[in-house]
Amino acid sequence: MTTTPQHAGPGVTKVPSGPGAPDTSTPQLPAQKSPFTQTITRLLPLSPALILLLLFLAGPIAYCAYIAFTDLQLTGQAHSSFVGFANFRTAFKDSEFLNAVWLTLVFTVLSSLIGQNTIGLALAALMQRASKPVRTLTGAIVITAWVLPEVVAGFLLYAFFRREGTLDAILVWLHLPSQNWLFTLPILAVSFANVWRGTAFSMLVYSAALNEIPKEITEAAEVDGASGWRRMWHITLPMIRRSIGTNLMLNTLQTLSVFGLIWVMTRGGPGNKSQTLPLYMYEQAFQNSMIGYATAVALLLLLVGSLFSVIYMRLLRTEV
Repeated sequence: MTTTPQHAGPGVTKVPSGPGAPDTSTPQLPAQKSPFTQTITRLLPLSPALILLLLFLAGPIAYCAYIAFTDLQLTGQAHSSFVGFANFRTAFKDSEFLNAVWLTLVFTVLSSLIGQNTIGLALAALMQRASKPVRTLTGAIVITAWVLPEVVAGFLLYAFFRREGTLDAILVWLHLPSQNWLFTLPILAVSFANVWRGTAFSMLVYSAALNEIPKEITEAAEVDGASGWRRMWHITLPMIRRSIGTNLMLNTLQTLSVFGLIWVMTRGGPGNKSQTLPLYMYEQAFQNSMIGYATAVALLLLLVGSLFSVIYMRLLRTEV
């Protein structure tokens, strides 16, 4: 049996009702979740990782920040007390601390910003034009120095720079005057050691960046008569600017925390001529038993690293 529409009046159609009538009700939309519920739903899968970060990263950092404002000592003390900014004031009045800050900056600039960065870029550029056997041999030699443990590298460089070591033997063979490099120029010796050990990382970063530059661009510049230096300055460096900033940031943060290499070679000596901030903190914490003061110095070092990171991140944020 079919049902025909019934007319209720001119231009008006009456929709039939009954078991076979079409459903004309408005569809119900699903209830919208509140922003808080959506946030909880998104964070729920990340909760295990967040808990681990809070326990093993944020927790120790917060505890160290608290210790920096106390007079906690390693031995001979039953209870520690809150001393406010006394540790920081003591640090800035201590000539040894200021000397450690200066040597840390010198060590970072010489070995990281200048040494590893420049030599790594030069090696990467030269290896672009070298034959495959030369690239393989050079990469193996440089990377071998990088993968060596820091203590092993320190002993190797100590044997190279010490009195009557390898370097002095070479100078004597060349009829040049020799000297005790670890005594006369210790900060330069440890800076060279850090360059020798860490250049491989910069070389790998820049090799990957140079491989991403389209060959058509460099070939067009070469056809136009641009010299190698002009191509490097006006084409290569601007195109790998982000890789340069990333490499500088990572190298700087790693160099600021170098301890084992310098400790094995000089132990911060002679005197304090090669005592960077990590060695100064070790001396204050484990030789002078001043845990609170050493932790305050560690926070200052963390602040220096954060400032470098902010500068590099702002440089990376700028578009070419």
